[in-house]
Amino acid sequence: MAKVTEIAEALAAPIAAENGCEVWDVEYVKEAGSWYLRVYLDRPEGVTIDHCEAVSRALSDKLDEADPIEGSYILEVSSPGADRVLRKPEHFARFVGEKVEVKLYRPRDGAKSLVGDLADYAEGAVTLQTPKERVTIPKQDIAQVRLYITF
Repeated sequence: MAKVTEIAEALAAPIAAENGCEVWDVEYVKEAGSWYLRVYLDRPEGVTIDHCEAVSRALSDKLDEADPIEGSYILEVSSPGADRVLRKPEHFARFVGEKVEVKLYRPRDGAKSLVGDLADYAEGAVTLQTPKERVTIPKQDIAQVRLYITF
């Protein structure tokens, strides 16, 4: 049986494409006692509230028809943001050379996060070029990777 996120992504992808967007990611999480189905849209020119609204309305209808989720949930459609989380291999491939922050499960040299330029991604391992060194972090040590925004 397919996961809720896979079903939602399959339903959302053509709707997003009709609205000039792509589905960046989908998550289904429980927060403060409520379930949330979050669909993140992306497009080179940026995602507007109109894109989110159009996809949300059409996707809500498709989800009601398919009924892949037992119980109630809250549907949210938004942009992944400038500091977006990188999860899929294609996310990493797109942002090689960009500055990222890698949050770790356990401290490494006293730090729970590392910031550097994304040099490589292979089989879940992330290679960063930091000002001091080039370091490869194995998948099992990585809690999260996101774009790092400097102002």
